[in-house]
Amino acid sequence: MRYISTRGEAPALGFEDVLLTGLATDGGLYVPESLPHFSVEEIRSWRGLPYAELAYKVMYPFVEDAIPADDFRKMLGETYSVFSHQAVAPLVQLDTNEWVMELFRGPTLAFKDFALQLLGRLLDYVLEKRKQHVVIMGATSGDTGSAAIEGCRRCEHVDIFILHPYQRVSEVQRRQMTTVQGDNIHNIAVKGNFDDCQRMVKESFGNQSFLSGKTQLAAVNSINWARIMAQIVYYFQASLALGGPDRSMAFSVPTGNFGDIFAGYLAKKMGLPISQLVIATNRNDILHRFMSGNKYEQHQLEHTLSPSMDIMVSSNFERLLFDLHGRDGAAVKDLLERAAKGPVSIEDYRWKHARKLFDSDAVDDKTTCDTIRDIYEKNEYLLDPHTAIGVRAARNCRRDSTVPMITLGTAHPAKFPDAIAESGLVVKPQLPAHMADLFEREERYTVLDNNVSEVQGFIAKHWKNA
Repeated sequence: MRYISTRGEAPALGFEDVLLTGLATDGGLYVPESLPHFSVEEIRSWRGLPYAELAYKVMYPFVEDAIPADDFRKMLGETYSVFSHQAVAPLVQLDTNEWVMELFRGPTLAFKDFALQLLGRLLDYVLEKRKQHVVIMGATSGDTGSAAIEGCRRCEHVDIFILHPYQRVSEVQRRQMTTVQGDNIHNIAVKGNFDDCQRMVKESFGNQSFLSGKTQLAAVNSINWARIMAQIVYYFQASLALGGPDRSMAFSVPTGNFGDIFAGYLAKKMGLPISQLVIATNRNDILHRFMSGNKYEQHQLEHTLSPSMDIMVSSNFERLLFDLHGRDGAAVKDLLERAAKGPVSIEDYRWKHARKLFDSDAVDDKTTCDTIRDIYEKNEYLLDPHTAIGVRAARNCRRDSTVPMITLGTAHPAKFPDAIAESGLVVKPQLPAHMADLFEREERYTVLDNNVSEVQGFIAKHWKNA
C-alpha cells in the first residue's frame, strides 16, 4: 500500500517512511492511496474476536508491505495486554439504545493509548530494523503527551520532546507527563495555547535544519497516519458488540483535532455500516460552525473545562477536505492558504455531501457540567467533561432513535476533578491503583517562551547525540 499527500506534491511513500515522516514535505498529511474494503459477510465473521485479533484484521492491509503478519500480531497482543479491562474498549449503557464506549482503560486513562501504545512498538520495530535514531516532537492539549511518553519511553532509538500549553492542561494531565523519569524524555511548557504548540511542531517538521542533519523528527500527533489507523478498530468493535454489521450505528465523538472522528469516517468507507457521525465540540467550535453553516473561520481560542478540545486549527480536517474535493491536492492547498487569511467556504454540493453523514454541536461549560450531574444522578455513572460533551451532542443531534448511538468515552473522569466539582457533585473521582501516588512523584519540565527558535534550540541542545 502506498500513501499520498493531501496537497498532492510530495512523493508517495510506503508505510515505514510514512510512520517516520509524519508531515509530508509539501505540508500535507499522508493518507492511503486506496482503502481496504470489507464485505458485510467478512465483518460478521469477526464477531467474538478478542480486541487484538480484530485489530489485526482491520489494520494489517495498511502495514502488510512492511511488517510480517506474525510480527504484527505479536505487537498488537503486547499493545492491548496492558489495558485494564479484558474487553479493552467496553460498552456501558446509559439509556435505551444509548451507550458510552470506554476508551480510557489504557495506562494513561485516555483514548490516545489505543494508538500511541502501538505507535511506540511500531517505531521500535522499524528503527531497530533500520538502525536509525529519531527525535519525537509532539504537541499536546492534554492527553497525547502522556500517552506518547508512556508508549515510547522504552524505545531505544528515540528522544521525546512534548510541548504543552503552560498552565492550560489539568494538573493530572500535566503530572502524567512530567513525572515519567528518563534521560530521553523532555517536557516543554510553552507560554501559549495548544495551537501555538501545534504550529511550532508543523514549522519544525517543515524545516529541520536546527537538527543539523544529524537526526530527523518523527511525529506522534494525529498527523501521523499510524494514529488514525489504530483508532479505526474500535468503531468495528462497538458495532460488532451491538449487532453490526447487520444494523447500522451512530457515533458521537468529542473532537478537537478531528483525528478520532476521521477514523470513524474511514471505518464507514471500509464497509462498516455507520449512519451518522456527530462532531462534538466545546466553545472552540470551528468544526461545528463549518459543519452547520459551511463557514470555516478561526476565532480567538478560549480556555474551557474540556481542555483537550481547546483547539482552533484542526489538523486532520485537511484529510476530510481532501476527500470532499475529489482528492485534488492543489484545491486543498489553495483552500487552506485562503483559510489562513480569513473565513472560507466550500462549494455547496461538497458541503451537502459531508452533511449526509456528519452532524455537529457545540456545548458550553455550563451545559457540560449539567450533563455530568444529570448522568450521574440518573445512572450513578461519572463522565469526564469531554465525554459529557459527546453525550449532550448525541442527544441534541440524534436522527433516529432506533439506531444505537455510541458516544466515545475519551478520558477517565479522575483526570478532570475541577469539572466534576463544578458540576456540583460531591463524589470525587479516584485515580486507579497504578496512579495512586501521582501527586507525590517528582515533576520535571521546562517552561519556554512562545518562540519557535527557543524551542528548536532547546531540542537541538538536549537530544541524546547532540
